[in-house]
This record gives sequence, structure tokens and C-alpha cells, in this order.
Amino acid sequence: MSGPGALEPLRRCGYVAVIGAPNAGKSTLVNAIVGTKVAIVTPKVQTTRSRVLGITVLGDSQVICIDTPGIFQPKRRLERAMVAAAWQGAGDADVVLVLVDAARPTIDPDAMGIVERLKDAGRDAILALNKVDVARRTGLLAMSARLNGEGIFTDTFMISALTGDGLADLKACLAGRVPAGPWLYPEDDLTDLPMRLMAAEVTREKLFLHLHQELPYALTVETETWEPFEDGSLRLGQVIHIQRDNQKAIVLGKGGRMIKRIGSEARAELEDLLDCRVHLKLFVRVREGWIDDPDQYRPWGLDYNA
Repeated sequence: MSGPGALEPLRRCGYVAVIGAPNAGKSTLVNAIVGTKVAIVTPKVQTTRSRVLGITVLGDSQVICIDTPGIFQPKRRLERAMVAAAWQGAGDADVVLVLVDAARPTIDPDAMGIVERLKDAGRDAILALNKVDVARRTGLLAMSARLNGEGIFTDTFMISALTGDGLADLKACLAGRVPAGPWLYPEDDLTDLPMRLMAAEVTREKLFLHLHQELPYALTVETETWEPFEDGSLRLGQVIHIQRDNQKAIVLGKGGRMIKRIGSEARAELEDLLDCRVHLKLFVRVREGWIDDPDQYRPWGLDYNA
């Protein structure tokens, strides 16, 4: 029906908090739902440090996915702030989606802790068992039965965020669950993350992928300069903050090869992301107390005092 007096389609819009234990695949799932990369992904746990919004339109529904840090038992200040951000995301959301790594032989204790906290709060949720492409079917069924026995899940989906298996049904469910209301973002918006922060995250992802053990967790990246040129290209200056002087040699690598590799990979992805030529300059700076600096938490919306 069209023309004067025609009924406008019912629009829906709402926030979906994607929560789970570290390395359950939350960022991969948010990227898959949105259809493009809005959150960095690495095989290491606790890569995501703050809430990142991934925005997508599914039919007449605008679904705003909140990619949250993994929920675990935090020990340090940054970890406490990350976990607090995850629970705040769940508290603010219209829909909670609990993602569980189904490739594990047993349910992650952190995942069970999430379920128990939601149960205590009287909060319903949707369950998604992820990594079905590598999980055993008998284990999947047992895991589903165990989790559904807790009585908080309204729906259960078996998916692979990596391959896309089962995502169509999950997306249809989310589109129908968000409340009726006007869209909160322009139709072509994909994230609310400022481009300076997005650019820093791209470089931090490469550092996570190439550095080992505890070093990726001891650094942060800040975009200090953002200079567009008349020819459409862009010059970016980024600082990699580390905590100790002896970490600098590891980040730089022998003959500067590591920092060159990280810069080359980050530059290539930034050029795809920004659709322009990028001149990227990376600096490594020792800043012993950055992890205890409230100014480092503020841009990410993290609570320093969590």
C-alpha cells in the first residue's frame, strides 16, 4: 500500500548486549551481524577493552549491538574497569545475548558465573552456542541442556560467528526482539566509535597479533595527530605507550622489523577502512603509569574507580 494515508512500516530499534567469557567470539559475532569490521579480533583473551557499538539495519529494525569486554574474575584496575563496562552494557540493553564457546569440552566457569548473575537479577536472555563448526554435536546438546536448565534463556541458537552458520535465524530473532521505536542512528552508520579511536584499535590489534605473553596487555595506542591533505590522503601519528623501558626493544624488533611489520599491516587496513591513502607514523614511548592514569580510561568510557 502506498500513497496518501498509507501506513508507515513499524520501525524498531534497540540495544543488544553481547556478553560472554573471554574469547567466546563476541567481537567476531558483532562484526558478522553488522557485516563489516567494527571491533578488533585476535586469538588472545581480553582483547576488547571497552564497549563498542556495532549498528546494523535488519528489515525495519535497527539493531545496535554492544560488543563488551569478556567477563571474568578481574584482578587489576584495567580488568575491573573492563568487566564493569561489560555489566553496564548488559544493564543498559533491551536484549541480552549470552555467547558461549561450544568448542570447549565443558562450560567455561566464567560463562556459568554470567548465567548465575543474570538469574539472580531476574534477567531473561538469548543463548548462542558459538563455534559449532568445530564443536562435537553430542557436546553441543549436553551444553544446551545444562544451560537451558537455568531457566533464563528464551531462545537458543547454535551458530558459528566465523563461518556464518545459524546467523540468519539469530539476526531475525534480534530484529523482532528490539522494541518498537524510531531509529537512533542514520541508516548508514556502522559504529559510534570516533575514527581516532578506531584507528588506534586497528594498530592495537596488530600489536596483539604479533607480540606474545603479557606484553600486549601492558600497552595501549593513542592517535596523537590526524592531518588530512589536499590530495585526499591522511597523515596519522600514533604513540604506543608501554610500561617499561625493556619492552621497547620487543615492540621495535631486531633492526626495527617488528614495528615496520605492524605499521605496514595497520596502514593497509586503515586505507581500506578510510578509503584513502594513509601515511602512518608509529612512535614507542615508555609511560610507566599509563595503566593507572584516569585520562587513559576516559576516552573509552571506562570507570577508573570500578
